[in-house]
Amino acid sequence: MFVISCPWCGPREQREFSYGGEAHIVRPRNADELTDEAWADYLFMRKNPKGLHYERWVHSHGCRRWFNVARNTATDEILAVYRMGEAPPDLPGQQPPTPCGEPAIGSGNKAIDADGLTGTGR
Repeated sequence: MFVISCPWCGPREQREFSYGGEAHIVRPRNADELTDEAWADYLFMRKNPKGLHYERWVHSHGCRRWFNVARNTATDEILAVYRMGEAPPDLPGQQPPTPCGEPAIGSGNKAIDADGLTGTGR
């Protein structure tokens, strides 16, 4: 168990929070034009890194607000906590995800271009 610092309530035990998955995943603009394969990639494919990972959490047994966490998945060390809509923090030696989302949605096997269609990414 580890401690998470809610941006509104302060430090609390992990059991007060619920994990919400990978942060900075952007819904494709033209979802109705995607192929089934591209839509499945958007829905199901996520990173699972050992090390720095940007995640969404909700303070489910507190203020019930969502926020983002930069966490080392190998050590559970929380490197930064920031509110939804805020830019990811600059962490030494790390490249944060873009504020509007990752360059490629999903695992990186398939990419969604800025126009929302499957392509080679940005």
